[in-house]
Amino acid sequence: MKNRSGLLKLKKFAVDEKRRQVNQIEAMLADFDRMAQELENQIQAEQRRVGIDDVTHFAYPTFARAAAQRRDNIKTSVGELNDQLNRAQDALTEAIADLKKVEMMEEREQARMRQAVEAAEQSQLDEVAGRLSDH
Repeated sequence: MKNRSGLLKLKKFAVDEKRRQVNQIEAMLADFDRMAQELENQIQAEQRRVGIDDVTHFAYPTFARAAAQRRDNIKTSVGELNDQLNRAQDALTEAIADLKKVEMMEEREQARMRQAVEAAEQSQLDEVAGRLSDH
């Protein structure tokens, strides 16, 4: 029983850790999406300012070109983070399933203990009732 209590705590900790990892990756994705959108806005503003939106044009703004490269790098990172997020969500799902198994074992053990206590109490009551009926 003591071991199972420690195992239960360990499984809960694992679930909390996996959930924290998922939340952290989701927060990073939100930040990257925001940064990519800010860069896109800056690119468009620079293109409007100089009046050139053709990236192959010889006078295309260097700032817009550099911002586009940063935006593309961020989008690549977003793709990689999405893969990490999928793996982290799978790990979280597995950790939750493991926790549920341990919780169910704990519940069954407690139910068996309650039944044993109730059976012992009933046996004592039957013994007392038997002695009273003998008198």
